[in-house]
Amino acid sequence: MSLFIANAHATGGGAQSGGGWDLIIMLLAFGLIFYFLIYRPQAKRVKEHKNLMGALGKGDEVLTQGGLVGRISKISDEKDFIVLALNDSTEVTVQKASVSAVLPKGTLKSL
Repeated sequence: MSLFIANAHATGGGAQSGGGWDLIIMLLAFGLIFYFLIYRPQAKRVKEHKNLMGALGKGDEVLTQGGLVGRISKISDEKDFIVLALNDSTEVTVQKASVSAVLPKGTLKSL
């Protein structure tokens, strides 16, 4: 026997088992955290964006994800495309899904 290190003795009993309840509770906690912090807010944003795309109409002033601001001059429902009039002479065709916000009326004139 050493002066600073004690001898290790094996215990007579086997290893204790917790029954796995700790693991199940931890997995449930992670599942709840995933649902409330990741899945639920994303599903809410998708639902709001779907409602936004459904409410688009001719003459609405919109902002696209690419940063274009224009007035909707034509909507194609079967192909999910819209034509934006950026000014009096320039029109651009974009997908409906690229619209990120509907702006208040008169926003184009104030720019």
